[in-house]
Amino acid sequence: MAIKLFDSELKVMGVLWKEGDATAKQISDILKAEIGWNMNTTYTVIKKCIAKGAIERSEPNFRCHALITRQEAQEAETDELIGKMFDGSADKLFASLLGRRKLTAEQIAKLRQIVGDLDEEEDA
Repeated sequence: MAIKLFDSELKVMGVLWKEGDATAKQISDILKAEIGWNMNTTYTVIKKCIAKGAIERSEPNFRCHALITRQEAQEAETDELIGKMFDGSADKLFASLLGRRKLTAEQIAKLRQIVGDLDEEEDA
């Protein structure tokens, strides 16, 4: 089951994904510098993440450990977006993305590589 994280929770998780395990104080200091959050705001959001099972707390010093990876969170967000906005169809999402702007040759080559890798996985 995917864990739904809100924008504020993703900010806390982003610190853990970038920095690795950190104390609540360290997370608070980083988010104060980056986005101006006070300590109470950060601690409240950390506690919400703990309640959802996204973060594990240990002692000493209110140490936080991410229980989900950035990739797991991205997959959950993508699945929700596809389900909510594109009738559960990934190809409709891609058509929308590709129709919105001109892609560079490098971006097109990267997309071809991704699709090619998916074909190889299915053939295996």
